[in-house]
Amino acid sequence: MAKRLGTFIAAWLLASAPWAVAQKPALKIATGELAPYATESRPDQGIALSIVRRSFELAGYQVEYTFLPWSRALAETRLGKWDASAYWGHKPEHEASFLLSDNVLTEQWVMVHRKAIALQWNALPDLKPYRMAMIQDYTYTPQIWAMANAGELKVERVQDDRAALKMLLLDRVDVSPMERNVACDLLQKNFTPAEASRLSAHPKLMTDSFTTHLLLPKARNESATRLAEFNAGLKKLRASGEYNKLLAQVNCPTAWSVTTK
Repeated sequence: MAKRLGTFIAAWLLASAPWAVAQKPALKIATGELAPYATESRPDQGIALSIVRRSFELAGYQVEYTFLPWSRALAETRLGKWDASAYWGHKPEHEASFLLSDNVLTEQWVMVHRKAIALQWNALPDLKPYRMAMIQDYTYTPQIWAMANAGELKVERVQDDRAALKMLLLDRVDVSPMERNVACDLLQKNFTPAEASRLSAHPKLMTDSFTTHLLLPKARNESATRLAEFNAGLKKLRASGEYNKLLAQVNCPTAWSVTTK
């Protein structure tokens, strides 16, 4: 008994010593559903969220994710309700309210189409003859949104990528810009092999610079420090080789391989 008491006292003295390191708080991060990168359907909560979690863990933090509609996650994080929001494509308007991390991962945006259409395109104007499904809240690129908003593209605005895939199969649209791995994941989980076999992706990337980022609100004083810590953790993760292993968790058909812009 005396030995156990002595051990307890020694541990208490060590923890209360002036050099004892304070435990960092668990970070509460708002996110949304976009499998396989951010999703409640996987034990690891998705590839991008795994990268964010491991980067913070290497900086001494634990992470707790809350899944919300994307627009709500962004709005509430902007006000400082959450420590951060993950993960977002780069948009200049984000910089007014947020600190942006280094690149979490580069997405692969391609034109998904029915195989019956011999899609050929090198520049966005080549897509003018085709009916296109687009999601209103997506970043895409400034160029494609400028053409869509100017009426230069035949755009049907839909709720999400799953709806866009359904419209492709129903011949209501001809093409839809999608992130390659997101499209593959949706086809594997929500459509029959026969349906999936009717669709393909043009090998040309819509852009080769679609970087994604952790957003930390300027409304929180601690955001600048946490940004630096996250970026340092992300750098360690990339150097360790674990980063590439996390990225290699999605299998798309060989025919869906991509080329540079």
